Amino acid sequence: MNEWLNRIREQLRALWTRWNRTQKIILFSIVGASILALILLISLSAAPSMVALITSPVTDEKAKLAIEQKLDDLGAKYQLRSDNIFYVADEPTARRLRMILVQENLMPQVNPWSLFDTEPWTITDFERNVNLQRAVTVQLEQHIKALDDVDNASVVLVIPPTELFQADQKPTTASIMITPKPGSDFTTNRKKIEGVQRLIKLAVAGLTDDNIVITDQTGQVLNDFADVANVDRLDLAKRELRVKSDLQQQYKAEILDALRPVFGSDRVTSRIDITLDMSKVNSTAEEYSPIAVVPATQFAPAQYAPSIARSTQNIEEHFQGSGFNPEGPAGTEGQTPPAYKDLSNLVGKYDKTSSTTNNEINKKVTTEERQPYVIDRLAIGVAIDGTWQEKYDSRGQAVLGPDGRIQREYIAVADADLAKAKSLIQGMSGFDRTRGDVVEVQTIQFDRTQQFEKEDGVLRHALQVRRTVYAILIGLAGLVVLVLAYRLIAKEVERRRRLREEELARQHQAMREAALRTAEEQGVEVEMSVEDRARMEMQENAANMAREHPDDVAQLIRTWLVEE
Repeated sequence: MNEWLNRIREQLRALWTRWNRTQKIILFSIVGASILALILLISLSAAPSMVALITSPVTDEKAKLAIEQKLDDLGAKYQLRSDNIFYVADEPTARRLRMILVQENLMPQVNPWSLFDTEPWTITDFERNVNLQRAVTVQLEQHIKALDDVDNASVVLVIPPTELFQADQKPTTASIMITPKPGSDFTTNRKKIEGVQRLIKLAVAGLTDDNIVITDQTGQVLNDFADVANVDRLDLAKRELRVKSDLQQQYKAEILDALRPVFGSDRVTSRIDITLDMSKVNSTAEEYSPIAVVPATQFAPAQYAPSIARSTQNIEEHFQGSGFNPEGPAGTEGQTPPAYKDLSNLVGKYDKTSSTTNNEINKKVTTEERQPYVIDRLAIGVAIDGTWQEKYDSRGQAVLGPDGRIQREYIAVADADLAKAKSLIQGMSGFDRTRGDVVEVQTIQFDRTQQFEKEDGVLRHALQVRRTVYAILIGLAGLVVLVLAYRLIAKEVERRRRLREEELARQHQAMREAALRTAEEQGVEVEMSVEDRARMEMQENAANMAREHPDDVAQLIRTWLVEE
């Protein structure tokens, strides 16, 4: 071993001495590059691998900027590479950031078919089928979530492998859980559920309605339509009754609008019953007519023919001579029957004539679909109330009965008016006697007890108010008369009192004057009071004024009398 090492060392030393400086520099450069490459390989292999935060590229610039801003706010370390995929340090960090992005509604819509954009070097058919199933599942979830009434959806598809024999093939199944939006009628609207079921059925190959289960968030099956046949029949019956009710209301409104302006708005009532046939009927009719060969003119009518020839084929065959009947290969018995075999190889004549003519006729095919409903029978009943006429006396006052009610007389509608109303209703409603339609118009006395009670109450109230007003007026008139009488009596008493006082004053004055004259005649000096002297002076002045100005004194006296 030592000898071998010594020999190798001697060879390297001899080789080193033979090399020039350039060769030695090249050798050192190669060794240094190898050592540097080894160091870089060790450092890169020791570095931790990055994990994709979002498996598909983020192509939307707004979504990309929003994700970057959120990651920067969280202080997360990430890389956005040239393939537009975000990478983070490890899988736990990726899961935490994904949860935050979902909560903030920043997770972009992932294209499920991006699984097939990059083809790995090694992939099996099983992996391709799994990727296909994943892509179809995610795409189907996105389709369902795009509906206005769906808040969330979860889809599970089971696509079994293809078997050689159909009997061994397992069916494709799908289970879908849908969370409707608050206030949506998705769980009760059958058309919407059928639309989702049809969308799922057409999205997955080999999927049938029996293998699709759609539930809500509570686990209730939504697409179980096996027990809804009776519900459908009930819904159909409800719709038919609604159509019947609307049609009856339309007929009733038209009849009342026609009769109420004539008889009054509160005197006419009606009841209508319509029997409808809502069965769906399609009919096809074929009509054949002759063909106009010569059109009609001003001088001659048209000429018709049952048909015209479209094409004609004539075939003629002639044969004369000996017939030949082949027997088949040599040594083999032929298949010709004995009766025809006896006629072979004979001299004869054969003629055949055939003529075929194709004619054209006028043919008209009419396909008719009946209306949604047909009226089988129409029954209309109309009741018209008569009129009530109040009784009045000769003074134009309403006649009241013993109970204080107004006496009224009922006047029924004339038969001629009833007949006219019946004819009007028959014309408006499309009356058809052949289908059993019935229209009855009768005059019937309506119950107007409440109406008459109100009218009688109004009249009684008016009479009571009138009596009260009369009593008040009479009382006021009596009060005025009493006041006037009192004033007249008071004036009369005052006048008599004044006259009596004037008479007493006059008598006293006369007595005083007589006493004065008597005293003067007897020469007795009479001492007069100041009041008596003033009164006497006033009387003398009044007498002098009356003598000098009689007109003024008369006017003054008249003024005093008027004021009194």
